[in-house]
Amino acid sequence: MKRLLSFLILSLMIISCGGDDDICESGEGTPRMKIMFKKADKVTKLDSIKVYVNYGVRTVDLGWSRNADSILIPLRVDDSPFTDLFVKIQRKGDSSKVRVNYTTKSIYVSPGCGAKLNYENVSGQLLKATPIVKLEPGQNFIENEEKTNLYLVF
Repeated sequence: MKRLLSFLILSLMIISCGGDDDICESGEGTPRMKIMFKKADKVTKLDSIKVYVNYGVRTVDLGWSRNADSILIPLRVDDSPFTDLFVKIQRKGDSSKVRVNYTTKSIYVSPGCGAKLNYENVSGQLLKATPIVKLEPGQNFIENEEKTNLYLVF
């Protein structure tokens, strides 16, 4: 009798384990913004780049990226219509300030993931130059992390 009861409990535990709706594993969450770099109107790799992101409550250091041709930046998920980025390419150099403006659209994904945000009308504004010279727009909406949304020109 104990074996039957143990078997039933084990079977119920295995059956009750859900599938894909339990967790967001397949990239269904809120996408990050893809940024690429240019020098002399050509897409290029940077030896190093460091990005800080102001999320309203605090500024987060995303660390140094080495030999990078692009970076992925998580944007704010609160009601703010912009996210401020601070970009450095040298340890002791100045940092540029870039404001990324957008509108958000909430989309239901699944019971496990809940809702995600898609960003629309994405545009960049260079608030403080050096080392960045200018910004060039890319795709003006973020639904996934495949397309470039902004180019930083050095």
